[in-house]
Amino acid sequence: MAEMNCVPVCPDNPAIVKDFTRCVSCGHCLAVCREEIGPAAKCALTGVSDFACVHCGQCTTVCPEHAIYARPDWVRVRDAVRDPEKIVVISTAPSVRLGLGDCFGEKKGAFVEGEMVAALKALGADYVLDVAFAADLTIMEEGTEFLRRLLSGKGTLPQFTSCCPAWVKYVETFHPARIPNLSSAKSPISMQGALVKTYFAQKMGLDPERIVTVAVAPCTAKKFEITREELCDAGAFHGIAGLRDNDYVLTTQELADWMHAEQLDLTRLAPADFDSIMGKSSGAGLIFGNTGGVMEAALRMVYASVTGQEPTELLLAYTPVRGMEEVKEATVSVGGKEVRVAVVYGTKAAEALIESGQIDTYHFVEVMTCPGGCISGAGQPRGPVIPVPNALRQARIHTLYEADRARPMRTALDNPEIGALYDAFLTHPLSERAEQLLHTAYHSRQVTRDT
Repeated sequence: MAEMNCVPVCPDNPAIVKDFTRCVSCGHCLAVCREEIGPAAKCALTGVSDFACVHCGQCTTVCPEHAIYARPDWVRVRDAVRDPEKIVVISTAPSVRLGLGDCFGEKKGAFVEGEMVAALKALGADYVLDVAFAADLTIMEEGTEFLRRLLSGKGTLPQFTSCCPAWVKYVETFHPARIPNLSSAKSPISMQGALVKTYFAQKMGLDPERIVTVAVAPCTAKKFEITREELCDAGAFHGIAGLRDNDYVLTTQELADWMHAEQLDLTRLAPADFDSIMGKSSGAGLIFGNTGGVMEAALRMVYASVTGQEPTELLLAYTPVRGMEEVKEATVSVGGKEVRVAVVYGTKAAEALIESGQIDTYHFVEVMTCPGGCISGAGQPRGPVIPVPNALRQARIHTLYEADRARPMRTALDNPEIGALYDAFLTHPLSERAEQLLHTAYHSRQVTRDT
């Protein structure tokens, strides 16, 4: 059978949908998948059964006919909000607050955090929390895991970040022998969901079976991530079968669609604050949305943990891991040990590092699938032209770094809510309870190219 000239989409794909009546076989989706993301270069493309989608959704960002788009879930979330028996807890990822404004005429990369929170409360959310809080928590767990691997030799190096679900599935699918390199730490969204139905529920006196957890993200792959069979740790904690950590993921664009349907104008809303408990974050948690942001946040925490000192000014604006280059590398001295790190965006670029063996020259590697990081996730508003212009990406990146600089707290260690969480519930990073709720395991989904 001849190879297809466009990306096939399985009808039960949890992240994206394809309307074949709109497809004109222009090949844009195939090009981005083959040249930037990589699965199309690794799989035969004779039909959906031959293709291993990693759910990044970058094909949706280049489709001129809107034939491929994120699977919509906002109506189901709206219905949950309207159900008096449900307690809807919505948490927002860092990049949403600088993409949402695009849908309401704000300038490129506008930081609309307060207005976003106000919108979610106006839409009926019972609580609005910040995934950037869980980003701080991710750094505590992932950074401690890295130090254990680095200093004690317990674990495989280099350690790969595990925040990007498309990258995790790429490793599981095309490089299963590299699964031990992945951090066992869940993504911030997955940590947040597990804690909402355990720690938050206990603190607020809520019945976890009534809670509906919703994450708003710039990412379509998060829709796949929350379906992973292993992410029911809150249910295991309570002994409740079938209780998932997260119930829904909405994209930034879906939140805007919901707001438009309710005739809610972002620009007319007075800013509001996140709810207390799991609503406070450091600047390090915010920059998770940028390529290099996870690495920079981790280096700040690792340096402070090892030396007992605040990160240097160099580490608070660590330019070697910033910017739009596909591959960036740096060497950082931590407690007298030279740590080599790499930052990569685009799984095709990560593939090249793996195949060359160069990836094994590093101790710690961050990989994000989308150009520039989560700020360009497929769930963000597309803008009037395709592909998304770099000027828009740069504006979003700049906004997150400015927000980081304005935060009174710059590292996860400085976040008092993180300290309170460990004191009252988790004890310490990598504790038995932290391992139960905040860590996971991955498995091979290996496919081979049909040659």
